[in-house]
Amino acid sequence: MSALSPIHVGLILGLLALVGGALWLLGAMQRQETMRARFETVLEGHRAARAPKDGLPLLRDIIITSAWFARLVTLMGIRRDRVNEYRPRWYVLLAAALVIARIIAGIAADALADALMLPVLLVSFVLASRFLFGMLERKRREKLFDQFPDALGQITRSVRVGMPVVEAVRFVATEAPEPTAMEFRAVADRLAVGVALDEALAEIAPRTGLPEYGFFATALSLQSRTGGGIAETLDNLADVIRKRVALRQRAIALSAEAKTSAAILASLPVLTGLALMAVTPSYAMVLFTTESGKMAMALATGMMLSGIMVMRFIIKKSLS
Repeated sequence: MSALSPIHVGLILGLLALVGGALWLLGAMQRQETMRARFETVLEGHRAARAPKDGLPLLRDIIITSAWFARLVTLMGIRRDRVNEYRPRWYVLLAAALVIARIIAGIAADALADALMLPVLLVSFVLASRFLFGMLERKRREKLFDQFPDALGQITRSVRVGMPVVEAVRFVATEAPEPTAMEFRAVADRLAVGVALDEALAEIAPRTGLPEYGFFATALSLQSRTGGGIAETLDNLADVIRKRVALRQRAIALSAEAKTSAAILASLPVLTGLALMAVTPSYAMVLFTTESGKMAMALATGMMLSGIMVMRFIIKKSLS
């Protein structure tokens, strides 16, 4: 692979330092957000006017609240409200995305032209970052979706034994597995400072990205205003969501054959290439030592990646 020039290295390191430093500042702010939210409503009418900020806090707020930073974080596929929740940490994912982008850029530079390395590197870095963060977000939503019927069941059982709905929500926040417990803790924290139940639940559906949480918030909001049997409503909602979870699991089982075929088709060229290198290294090394071989290798790699993306898109659409 072609080596990066000092200018290219400086640009890449500057970009990483900019994103990393801004996200570090954002994480430092969000670590105080829970405590601040608990007291903000209570103290709203009693706070004295604060002096203007100066120094590093002012610079931090300018960076965090700026429109260009929001666009940059969105472009990288990072959710600002989940910076402290990513596992692995966000900087590990960015480093992995940079490694993937460097490999792709090196192949493109060897096959086509060195001048294309930096553009390909930047584009690949953004795409790899969006892919990695998007994969984590999809896994989180899948866990939330699978755990949600059990959480509704806990609330229903608690209400039927005489526990208020607010206390039932707090019970789920302490007893449910992650990440469901984290979402209900956010609601419980809002309730702890006197926020109304329907207002506290209004944010849960946009935050999770699941319409089922919207159904739950609507049901509790209507019940708090009109009264009625909330236990029966939540029981019916839990039954509907359980059926949707079962249907999704059945679709995943039916798509297993397609996933297996995609994995086999993607691995065959790699296994064949490794076998050729082991049997006749001189024949296989033509792909890495000649210009025409490098171009064919880059073209084959691009076509294989395109095929994998198309198959993944088709499978994903069939499950949505």
